[in-house]
Amino acid sequence: MGALVCATALGLMPAQAADPIKIGVTGPYTGGSSSMGVSMRDGARLAAAEINKAGGVLGRPLLLVERDDEAKNEVGAQVAQELINKEKVVATLGFINTGVALAAQRFYQEAEIPVFNNVATGTIITNQFKEPDYDANYVFRNSAYDVLQAGMMVDEALAQGHKKIAVLADSTNYGQLGREDIEKYLATKGVKPVAVEKFNIKDVDMTAQLLKAQQAGADVILAYGIGPELAQVSNGMAKLGWKVPMITSWPSSMQSFIDIAGPNGNGVIMPQTFIEDQTLPRRKSFLESYYKSYGVTKIPTPVAGAQGYDSVFILAAAIKQAGSTDGAKIRAALENLNERVEGVITTYEKPFSAKDHNAISRNMVVFGKVQDGKIVYAKPEDAKNAGVVRLKEKSSN
Repeated sequence: MGALVCATALGLMPAQAADPIKIGVTGPYTGGSSSMGVSMRDGARLAAAEINKAGGVLGRPLLLVERDDEAKNEVGAQVAQELINKEKVVATLGFINTGVALAAQRFYQEAEIPVFNNVATGTIITNQFKEPDYDANYVFRNSAYDVLQAGMMVDEALAQGHKKIAVLADSTNYGQLGREDIEKYLATKGVKPVAVEKFNIKDVDMTAQLLKAQQAGADVILAYGIGPELAQVSNGMAKLGWKVPMITSWPSSMQSFIDIAGPNGNGVIMPQTFIEDQTLPRRKSFLESYYKSYGVTKIPTPVAGAQGYDSVFILAAAIKQAGSTDGAKIRAALENLNERVEGVITTYEKPFSAKDHNAISRNMVVFGKVQDGKIVYAKPEDAKNAGVVRLKEKSSN
């Protein structure tokens, strides 16, 4: 039996409370992706605790039903079926890995139960069940999807004056779909990468891939992967004595990247929806609560923690608006959310529509930079404007 956050045990449920509203929380809490999964889960726990302390939703406490999907597609699919059929969740939050999301979310779609991706970024995730093939799409997301990140990475490389771009990506669905997005965007700019190389999860020696990129004359590396392997790319460059800038997808902000790369990771930049900055009161209270609750001085993967936290509040607002735990009614409420939800990423105003299930637009994303064990703003202007809430651009849909 998987872990349960028991509202009663946390002292959050009145003695005569109504039946709790069960919400699944699924992610990798063990293995190479665990710093993302644990950060997301712990952010979600904080949000649920705050909501329950304020009286819950519809007079009922939220109960998070947590399951470890181990970052494995087949486990994710099994967990989804268990949460739907046995636990009777009204919605599920999570999915860290794109492959797991694609394997598991179809069960929620078939059951007409909303599934809220709060970390996975594969562009296809929210497009898997779109009209006209499907009457309604039950998949939502509040992370920066890959087309958005790929465009930012390429534009940044070109703005820095680089002309010879090497692309390195892991062999997972996440890495290869991200690589595809980068190559497509490069093509719109009339640029062909000088090298495109692949590596596997758990690889620790990137010498062969890096030598090909170096011999091709690459003056910048765009890398798509997760923390441990991205760190090995940084370490491999240091071993070769090859110093060119490295721009990665968002997971170089993972604690595993920082731990494995050490000083070799300094200067690596990546798109981020959230930096551990306490300028805004909402962010300050969230960070103080996170640090105190879990006995840490930084969130292992800040983006995952913040997005996990916000996703609970968005879902709670939708259930409240629906006045029901019926899946179709929650979906309809998410697509036309009336309440402004003040999160730590942004203040969500109509984050979704029937045709747009992504809450994050490009203007909301900044570049973070690895600097001596922390992720800081890469650009001075973003640090200067840390107190400005970046709102979603209005969709043309």
